[in-house]
Amino acid sequence: MPDRPDLPLDRLAPDRALEVVTFDGGAVGGPRMREPHRHDYHELLWFRDGRGTHRVDGAQLPVVAGAVTIIGRGQVHQFEEGRGLHGAVVRFGEDLVPPSASWLLAARQERTIPVPAGAATDRLDALLATLRAEVVGPRDARSGALEAHLLATLLLWLERWYDGAHAERPEPDGPDVALHRRFAAALEEDFARHHDAAHYAQRLAVPAPALSRALAAVTGRGTKELVTDRVMLEARRLLRFTDRSVGEVAHAVGFDDPLYFSRAFKRHAGSAPQAWRDATRHAGMSMHP
Repeated sequence: MPDRPDLPLDRLAPDRALEVVTFDGGAVGGPRMREPHRHDYHELLWFRDGRGTHRVDGAQLPVVAGAVTIIGRGQVHQFEEGRGLHGAVVRFGEDLVPPSASWLLAARQERTIPVPAGAATDRLDALLATLRAEVVGPRDARSGALEAHLLATLLLWLERWYDGAHAERPEPDGPDVALHRRFAAALEEDFARHHDAAHYAQRLAVPAPALSRALAAVTGRGTKELVTDRVMLEARRLLRFTDRSVGEVAHAVGFDDPLYFSRAFKRHAGSAPQAWRDATRHAGMSMHP
């Protein structure tokens, strides 16, 4: 049997860094459902109404009406079915992400943010309509700046709503949460090259014990565990959705020795890489840690 092709990579058009697609009672998926594909962009799914299911990194999730679901760059997505969808999908490249929003878009698990009912949903619809008008309309010297500012406003609203929905956690502007957000952005850039906690402490100019304590206060996990989780999430994506060899997957996530990688993966996932790949493909196993 021939090998399956590598996981399809969706990209934005070469001349566009931003795309907005609207739904007005539309349907997706079903018999003509697309194969799983990896995004080379960030995607925001806003559905004011609708129902259905989709998969993010293999985990089946419901379409959540009245919320924005974030699918970060590098995640694997598949829309299984959607009916009666009213809303919009926003896709944008890394270059348009303000540094302050990197933590929000870091590709780990999906993140669904409820939008406050009432005026906030109306403002969101209006902003998305304005953003789409800029994207599809005639372009001039100010088009790029306007798109970037409108997207930055959208991301700031998402941060506000996310913090409001997690008020029981540490204060949004507290030092531990701020440090966690900086760490998440650094981890997305460096996880395939640096697995040691000391690297992240040095990059963030924070003593290693202080970094680990802050991360544990916010997430319940220390620096090393968070780094390992991110590395192994990438490994699971590659094992499930591509036909790269175990050695190639090991190298892609920063292991020089495939045997050492296999041992580390088994400690984390409970089975060796090839066995995990076979079980996942045959049984539709969720990719949640």
